[in-house]
Amino acid sequence: MPDAEAVRRIALSLPDTTEKIAWSMPTFRVAGKMFATLPEEETSIAVRCPKEERDELVLAEPGKFWIADHEAGFAWVRVRLAALEDGDELRDILADSWRQAAPPRLLDAYPELGLPTAG
Repeated sequence: MPDAEAVRRIALSLPDTTEKIAWSMPTFRVAGKMFATLPEEETSIAVRCPKEERDELVLAEPGKFWIADHEAGFAWVRVRLAALEDGDELRDILADSWRQAAPPRLLDAYPELGLPTAG
């Protein structure tokens, strides 16, 4: 089961990513734009996710994904770390969120991060 240290290690391995404390929790940013946070005593992560996909994820796997009340109007979803299969699933989720926040220059420079791995 991935933990907060795995989140930190994987997030910081993505190009141009930095960690910054905001709202008393770790946040991860690409080129200054936030793509992940570690709220809830670091037992979950919040990541960018288009609202349509987010709603489908929550309906399909409510034990893994949920929407925090204060994020309902935004394109973010929460992910329970204990519900993830392994580090590969965590990496796919973080990389997907990174892609949504990354500027085109980084997407062009790192085409291998352009698509999630088949799973």
